[in-house]
Amino acid sequence: LAFGCPGVVAVLGLEAAAPGECELTRLLQDKLQYEMRLQYMKHYFPIDYMVQVQYEEVLRPSNITRLRNRTVSEVALRYLWFHVSSQAVLRIREVLPEKHPSWKYTQELGQLFDALGEEYSKYRQTDVEEVVADLVKLVHSAGTESRRKAVRPKALLDNCLKVMRMLYGTPCEWGLG
Repeated sequence: LAFGCPGVVAVLGLEAAAPGECELTRLLQDKLQYEMRLQYMKHYFPIDYMVQVQYEEVLRPSNITRLRNRTVSEVALRYLWFHVSSQAVLRIREVLPEKHPSWKYTQELGQLFDALGEEYSKYRQTDVEEVVADLVKLVHSAGTESRRKAVRPKALLDNCLKVMRMLYGTPCEWGLG
């Protein structure tokens, strides 16, 4: 993938996550601590509350493993994770009134994803494998109402964190304690 610098082409492998990506995902990891997800995404919602999302908006570790087995690049997987996870936060925010106790928390998550979006604005869908570009298009397409499923808000953020740790833990040298 080529970055925005003229004449500079970086071949990105497992080890290459931009310092900005590592810092922002580390901040996200702090915001997604279990206690916070439990409080803001479960306790502050009605029992068994579900959010309607597209099938493509649920990204689990098994999806990443399957794509890795198809030799999809780590950069493309991180690009996919970003789009799916930021969309999940948007889906949760859509159901919250401003006075809801989880509003500020999801707003802060959204701001971190917006900052991460700046890192990913360097990429174009043509820079990533077709399978990932197609999934990203599906995540952002509004006309797939029939392909929806109900998911708990906490489950969306649980998946977000698990996949983020899979994709960033090694290249960003996190201690996963």
